[in-house]
Amino acid sequence: MIALPLGLAIVLAQVPAGVIDQVVLVVRRDSLEVARETFHLLERRPGVPGSGWLLDANARWAGAVIFAPVLELTPDTEPAALVYDVTAGGKSVHITGQPGPRRFTLRYVAPGSERARELAAAAHVVIVDDSVFSLFLLAAWRAGPSPQSVTAILPRSAARTTLTVTDSGVQSTTLNRDPAMLRHILLLGGPMGPVHVWLNPDGRLMKVELPEQSLRAERLPG
Repeated sequence: MIALPLGLAIVLAQVPAGVIDQVVLVVRRDSLEVARETFHLLERRPGVPGSGWLLDANARWAGAVIFAPVLELTPDTEPAALVYDVTAGGKSVHITGQPGPRRFTLRYVAPGSERARELAAAAHVVIVDDSVFSLFLLAAWRAGPSPQSVTAILPRSAARTTLTVTDSGVQSTTLNRDPAMLRHILLLGGPMGPVHVWLNPDGRLMKVELPEQSLRAERLPG
């Protein structure tokens, strides 16, 4: 089992059941707000210790574009199941994902079409999407005292890549324009370019930056 950030491990241990965290992220391109994302981090089976986690996200972008993944995680934070609904341009697609021996299978169902894709996958799989920022929290959980390599699945494009996850320690940054000291996790190697994930001392997601896309997602206070 991987070691979660100490602060987050303490938080999880203190939650008897239900919601572990619930967040609203404001997404800006430069200074312009372009999306809002809500997500909930829950126990996979409330009241069952060691059952894993569930991340339920809903990112609403301009032009009625909605990305809504629900990702189940095992106690080792490996993906157990993915259900992902995407709505854009008046069209929708329903994506499901399931791990198997050294592979991850994606299925796509849209009006009038259905297809599947199998991707090679070793251990330490994460699901990422450059339009759903909360998913990067789960990649950040993989950070350790030395750089870690993970297999990243990008479900909308049916692609895979290798990410290097590095814990850069506590650094100064800003959060909602205010100075802040946060734990900095750097993800390198994906098509979205470098991803900067910022966590508070409890391991909660506070900010995600994609500089090559001029995108920044910040947690609303409270």
